[in-house]
Order: sequence, then structure tokens, then C-alpha cells
Amino acid sequence: MKIVKVVNVTKGVVIAHQARIAASLAQRMQGLLGTKGLGPDQALILKPCTSVHTFFMRFPIDVVFVDKKMCVIKTIPKMPSFRLSPFIWASSIAIELPAGKIAQSNTCRGDILEFRY
Repeated sequence: MKIVKVVNVTKGVVIAHQARIAASLAQRMQGLLGTKGLGPDQALILKPCTSVHTFFMRFPIDVVFVDKKMCVIKTIPKMPSFRLSPFIWASSIAIELPAGKIAQSNTCRGDILEFRY
């Protein structure tokens, strides 16, 4: 899997220094299942993605949905285990982050994100 940095260009903040891109069907289906959590600078990028779940996960996550222009269209802070997010039809990518990262980075709807290789 490719590793990128996720930057909130609008706020001038790095959201994740080590974000893995899950682009294949198998990688997206595996997601964070079987992991013990995300480190403070880690993330998982699901591409393409319009919805996520936290079934069988033992930890909450923050989720950011972005459209094709990398504009944030929905944030879900501290999504608990065993939940299903709503379908975000305009979403192109979902970024799963450690719980609290949305608030810490002040990421909100309308912000522009960028992946830096």
C-alpha cells in the first residue's frame, strides 16, 4: 500500500503523516479490521468509498468524507464500534483517523485536503 501525508490545505495543518491508501477491493474490505488502533499520526484512506463501518473494531475512529475535488463534505467524529455511517453519495474518498483528530486539526466541511507523496 502507498503511504502519503494528508494535509488540510485550508487550515495549513498536517492531519496524518502516515496514511495508507486502500484502493483495491480486498484492501478496502480489510480496512482496519484486525488492528488494535491507529497511531496519532496514522490514517487509512479508502478509495473509492461512500460509507464505512466499525463492525468488529475495538476502538472509535474519526471519519472524513471528501469529494472528487478533495473538498470535505462530511465529518464523523468519534464514530463508535459496531456502527454504520450514512451513505455519502457525493463522496469519493473516506479517511479513517484516530478518534479526536478532526477536533485536533479543526477539520470541517468545506476544507480542502491534499495527499502528498
